[in-house]
Amino acid sequence: MNDFLQRLRERKLVQWALAYVAAAFALIQVLDIVAQRFGWPESIERFAIVALAIGFFVTLVLAWYHGERGAQRVSGTELLILALLLAIGGAVVWRVAPSTNSPEAKAYAAAPGSTSVAVVPADRKSIAVLPFESLSKDEDNAYFASGMQDMILTKIAGIGDLKVVSRTSTEKYKSHPDDLKTIAQQLGVATVLEGSVQKSGNQVLINLQLIDAASDNHLWAEAYPRTLDNIFGVEGEVAQKVAEALKAKLTPAEIASVAKAPTQNADAYDLYLRGLAHYNRANDEYILTSVEVPQAIPLFEEALAKDPGFALAASALAKAHMYAYWFQPDRTDARLATAKAMADRALELQPDLGDAHYALGLYLYWGFRNYPAAHEQFDIARKTLPNNADVELTDAAIARRQGRLDQAIAGFQRAAMLAPHSSGPYFNLAQCYMQQRNYAEADRLFGRAAEVTADPEVQLLRRAENLVFWKGDLMPMRTALDAMKRGTDVYTANGLRLEQFAWWSRDFAAATAVVTADSAGNWYDATNIALPKRLYLAWAYAADGDDARAKSLYAELREKMQLAVRERPADSGLHLALGFADAGLGLKQEAIAEGRKAAELTPVDRDAFSGPGYLCWLAKLYVRVGAKDQSIDLIEKLSAMPAGMVISAAMLKVDPVWDPLRHDPHFQKAIADIEGRSATHE
Repeated sequence: MNDFLQRLRERKLVQWALAYVAAAFALIQVLDIVAQRFGWPESIERFAIVALAIGFFVTLVLAWYHGERGAQRVSGTELLILALLLAIGGAVVWRVAPSTNSPEAKAYAAAPGSTSVAVVPADRKSIAVLPFESLSKDEDNAYFASGMQDMILTKIAGIGDLKVVSRTSTEKYKSHPDDLKTIAQQLGVATVLEGSVQKSGNQVLINLQLIDAASDNHLWAEAYPRTLDNIFGVEGEVAQKVAEALKAKLTPAEIASVAKAPTQNADAYDLYLRGLAHYNRANDEYILTSVEVPQAIPLFEEALAKDPGFALAASALAKAHMYAYWFQPDRTDARLATAKAMADRALELQPDLGDAHYALGLYLYWGFRNYPAAHEQFDIARKTLPNNADVELTDAAIARRQGRLDQAIAGFQRAAMLAPHSSGPYFNLAQCYMQQRNYAEADRLFGRAAEVTADPEVQLLRRAENLVFWKGDLMPMRTALDAMKRGTDVYTANGLRLEQFAWWSRDFAAATAVVTADSAGNWYDATNIALPKRLYLAWAYAADGDDARAKSLYAELREKMQLAVRERPADSGLHLALGFADAGLGLKQEAIAEGRKAAELTPVDRDAFSGPGYLCWLAKLYVRVGAKDQSIDLIEKLSAMPAGMVISAAMLKVDPVWDPLRHDPHFQKAIADIEGRSATHE
């Protein structure tokens, strides 16, 4: 051993090793700085560290080799070979490292966990259309400026050679911001289109300017004095000018699409823009659907009546009806039939209309869970809507329902690239992590969603709900609800959250008051399962000791649900509601049969998002009819799957519905099992 140590000292092996480690450490620090500057993913740094680790052993071999030769200096030839190897390795790293404008780099920049916007060099052919300033004296004309921005943005976004960020990403900014460069960096664009719209009677003046954000130079500017009778086609003219200024190449199909005016009827156009203002707000925050879509639908209907050939109005009407079907929620065959008729009409009028293909995709997805057919329609829509974040969001949501969470996360990240300042992608990403019971990651993403949305109260409330599932802490939810002003649209739309807080707080009188005051017919939960609001009222009455009122409601609901199930036998929600009505009336076997039917109609392998929700509701139904063992069996089953949006250890402790199981050792074990699985994300 002494001889071996002596040979190590003679060959200066320790000195070589220390020198190499010091140099490698310095190189890693430099590489880390460069990687952050150019937005490289962590895989590049990991690759470099592995290469340096291998190089460490190569260095020791070289040191021993030179020591055996009695020389401690590396020859010039060896230095040249080493330099060539480093150059080749550097070239390989540069070649495989994605640029900051590549999808990989942007996906990394939008990765979960980051609560700040990545600032990266923007593609020269990238643009954000800021909200247009309304210069009209009449405040009721504000919709017109917003509508013109949307129409112009839609035309520009249809040009595949351009990168265009979504309307939802820009709506929080001023029309003419002071620090344009910073805003452009936040949005990841090189140019910004600013504008103002002045509408007075039949006269309209639109002023636009395209600005290079880095230099603040005007690339193009023009004024469009028009009357309402000849305003058609302005958006196409603007899109063409923007494309020319940014040297974007248009395909023949894009040239035709840009030049095509949506309608030649002034009244139809005006009605469409009015309806669009309401629809867009519901699209930005789905929870507002019940408030906004009922106002949008009649305006779209009037627009289509004024111009029966207005394909865009027909597709907007189809989308609005599907939103009402899914988020209002009004799950009726009549609503579905109207949506389908409007989508078909739009496609008959304009077969290549991407918006109509998207509407048909929603019909197939939300109406029937026909994922392959819906996906096909979204693929067609992409051809004319290459910059549309909604298409990416909805397609990713399908992947989530198919249980492909990794693909869903990647899809939501793609949507975040197109809509970097929109809450939708971050909210959906947060839900994916909630499913996996990674509540810490979900918390950060809900926080990000609240930062970028125009209605932060909604996302802050969702973040507070996540904390209840994560830690059982109700105080943040109380704070979020107290921050909502009574009488506002956001407050009105959150009746279920108000009831949930009262229920989880065991204030059943308050829960009764909330349900009684709310005007909705149905409520839908976090997994889109719709139940009659009066069912929640019956539960509140029963929990508060008013059995007579509760039974009266159960009987009323049972009669209605029996009729509804006969009309829509494949509707899981109706069977579930009927099961709970039976349970309230003490009809145990009938209740179990209906609850199981609901879960069988929407199994987890058909819908990995709502399927666990139906199983959780079935577990609650079992508790209500005294089938404790069956309930615990389902809880254990849910604890082993990505079902963190419906079952968590904290929620099992908080929700009063589980009180009959509190002292059951199997129930306690189920809680411990979930806590063990969730601990991996802490």
